[in-house]
Amino acid sequence: MGVNGESKSILLKLITGNTEPDQGSVSIGGSVKLGYFAQHAMDILEGEHTVFESLESTFPQAGQGSLRALTGCFGFSGDDIEKKCRVLSEGEKARLAMARMLYDPPNFLVLDEPTNHLDVMTKDMLIKALADFEGTMLFVSHDRHFLSALSNRVLEITPEGVHVYGGGYSEYVASTGQEAPGLHS
Repeated sequence: MGVNGESKSILLKLITGNTEPDQGSVSIGGSVKLGYFAQHAMDILEGEHTVFESLESTFPQAGQGSLRALTGCFGFSGDDIEKKCRVLSEGEKARLAMARMLYDPPNFLVLDEPTNHLDVMTKDMLIKALADFEGTMLFVSHDRHFLSALSNRVLEITPEGVHVYGGGYSEYVASTGQEAPGLHS
């Protein structure tokens, strides 16, 4: 939690190694398998690849059946898997980027605004999938429904430092009276 500009996304970038710290160091345990979904994760998609080709190139050892099942799990059916990535909507790009990340599941997910560009049905699908995730998640979101459904601890970043609140988003709101700036459920 924290107001815009309080470096929540920078913290995630530091943890994932996408930004170097000005001082000190960041260490991730040797057994940690990190999955990172950035606000602009969709930018890594190759525009001329189809949805299926994007998955196939990411996982060349996977069978066609498992990749087709994956596309279906993320809302791509029929001819949708033959769409070029360059013509996908922002929501479709987000779903494809998430599918690529979760096919070979990490044990530590770092998610920066994962519900941006998603429709209500896809948000619900994502929440259900993440609720079953057995690893650790660290996320930033302005989506209050997402926060309420998945959080079990809140880190509040303020100019005075970081404050830790036990319990999830709902308990944080009850304790502080502050809601996330952004989307209502």
